Order: sequence, then C-alpha cells, then structure tokens
Amino acid sequence: MKDLVLIGGGHSHAIVLKMFGIKPLPGVRLILISDVLHAPYSGMLPGHVAGFYNYDRCHIDLRSLAEFAGCQILVDRAIAIDFNKNLVICQTRPPVNFDLLSVDIGSTPATLSVPGATEYAIAAKPVPEFLASWNQLISERQNHPEKPLRIVIVGGGAGGVELALNMQSRLGKEEGRGKREEKRGKREENLSSEIHLFHSGAELMQGHNQRVRRRLQEIIISRGIQLHLKEKVCAVEKMERETNSQITITDYQISCKSGFKLKCDRIFWVTQASAPNWIGKSGLATDSNGFMQVNDCLQSVSHPNVFGAGDIAAMVNYPRPKAGVFAVRQGKPLFENLQQFLLGKPLKPFVPQEQYLGLIGTGNKRAIASRGNFMWESALLWYWKDWIDRQFMQKFSNLTQK
Repeated sequence: MKDLVLIGGGHSHAIVLKMFGIKPLPGVRLILISDVLHAPYSGMLPGHVAGFYNYDRCHIDLRSLAEFAGCQILVDRAIAIDFNKNLVICQTRPPVNFDLLSVDIGSTPATLSVPGATEYAIAAKPVPEFLASWNQLISERQNHPEKPLRIVIVGGGAGGVELALNMQSRLGKEEGRGKREEKRGKREENLSSEIHLFHSGAELMQGHNQRVRRRLQEIIISRGIQLHLKEKVCAVEKMERETNSQITITDYQISCKSGFKLKCDRIFWVTQASAPNWIGKSGLATDSNGFMQVNDCLQSVSHPNVFGAGDIAAMVNYPRPKAGVFAVRQGKPLFENLQQFLLGKPLKPFVPQEQYLGLIGTGNKRAIASRGNFMWESALLWYWKDWIDRQFMQKFSNLTQK
C-alpha cells in the first residue's frame, strides 16, 4: 500500500479527487490534509461578496468529495515536511507518512514587509478568514445603517479592483435598504460608505491591456470609489479613542510613503501573492518569491516524489500569473502524472496556455473580458461567466460512490 498525501484543497486537488473517484488506483491510500472542509472557488468569490451567490454555491464540499474518492481527510494545516522520514508535519495532529506528495495550498497577499499590516489588515487570503471579516462587516452595516463606514483596499491588481467594485455594490444595496427604512421612519440622515483603493503604480491592473486598465479606472471613479494611485502604503496603525459616553472606538490609519495618511474602519489587503515560508524551509526548491519550483510535469525540480499545482507552484519553463484558471487547467495533468508516478510509468509534460481570457466582474452583473489586446464589456459576459462557474461547481455536486 502506497500513501499519496494531498496537502491543500485547492482547485487542482479538487479535480484530482474527483478523477480518483472515477478512476481509482488499487494499492494506493489517499489522504487529504486541509484546514477547511469547504474549499472556496475563486471564480465565484467576487459574486459572493456582492451577494449574488450564497456560501454553498461557491464552496466545494471537500468531505463529500473525499468520500467519493475513497480518501481520508485530516482537518489540519501542514507546517513542514520532513524528507528524511517522509513525514508531513501538521499544526495539531501527529505527522503523516507519505510515499508521494502533492501540494496545492494557494497563496497569500504579501504583507510582512509593511509594519502593522499583518496585525491589522484583513488579507484576501486565506479566504475563510476574509469572508468571516466581510460577513461581520455586512452584519454591522445591517444593524447600524446610520453609522459612517470607510473601507480601504490596498492593491490595484485584478483582485483589488474586482473586490472594490463588488464590495461597493453590496454596500450600496445595504445602504439603499437602510435609506428606505429611514424614509419609512421619517429619518433624514444621508450617510454613505466610502471605499478607498490604494495602488503603488501609476495605473491599475498591470498585465492587462491599456483599454481594460482605462475602462476599469473610469468605472471605479464613476462609482464614487476614491482612487489613490502612486501611493505606496508603508505602515498600518491601530488607533483607539473614547467617546463622551466612555465607549472605546477602534479606528485604523494607513500611512503612505508620500506622507498621506487616512483613518478608516477596515483595511483589506490584496497585494502581490506570496508563499508560506515553510515550503522553502522544508528543503523544496523555490523561486525568488518562495514558490515551489516544478517542471513541465508539475513535479518538484528538487524532490521527484513531490508534485505541486495552483498558485503555490511555479513552472520553471512556463511562468504564468497567479490565476485560478491555471489551477483548474492543471488538475487533469496533475492527476495523470500522479497515477503515472505510482505505476512507475513515464510522466506526461503539460504546457499551459500563453494567454487566458480574464472575465472581470464589475459588481453590477456586467463583466469585462480581457485577453491580450482584446477588451469587451457586456452584461452577456457576466451571464456567460456565471454559466462557466456553475458548470465547474456542478462537477462536485451530486457525487455517487463508484
């Protein structure tokens, strides 16, 4: 019996589990180590933030998927790998033996270099912590619609821009609901939420064509989102003050390299992706950003019995942006090469596409398509994206044991 251990419940591993359920391999014991039982699907998360999808619609049920694949699931977080003894070291559970290992744990925004960001900012990943903070904010907004709210988003890439637009859409709905209630109660307060988007570059969404960048900047400004370009955030502070009724109120303040400062209620961090340091500390070969280096077969360049996919993996010969579309495309080749390795057969190289179609939701059931120099904006694109996302999630529902 050989032990195949999967670390992380990312998109690639979800596909691997589904395919192992369809095509099991005798003599192989599957073990999944995941710190969550419901894995978020990145394609639908902005829509979830905007209120278009509920929690179940945009999360993969790893427990039922593991059951379908005949896989044991351990709810824990891997923190190291001991290659001398072939053990995965977990945060709370005893070490887990492996013969073959696959890593698909995603990435997190880089915050460590900015003082106070790790302590006081809310990172977009890990997603469960982000969603808990967002849901708490929405609950507060529903209970206290009269309270002013100022949100800061740091990071002007596709993730930050899409998050800002979808947050603004959801808050607008809550604010509209609050104003209707005020009107019924003959209250005349006219309070609104503010969203500030900070980006260190001169333009948003580097890596997309000029037309896409210009159009999204126009949309952001027209929606009333306050855009701060060429502003590098260099510090985050927590500030507490007491009211006349001796109630302590917590604010936060961001400071920029230019000297600009802004007080706010919440800070969401959506900057460049980074990797957990335990990957490199375990001895796996990594690139300059700490991501695990893999060859054309998604196999570690330093450890043949380790594979990797998704954001955590960096293909040496085919560097690509950190985007969910690549993790989805890597699922089937990863499954095939894990089986080939276990059977002692030659591995199959995989070549990712050079360009991909980016569909950026603007929070109002419209989307912008971006690919190379191409741009198209339409409500039809959002409904097409919605159909694609639902088709993907449908693969992991109504599973039957085979």
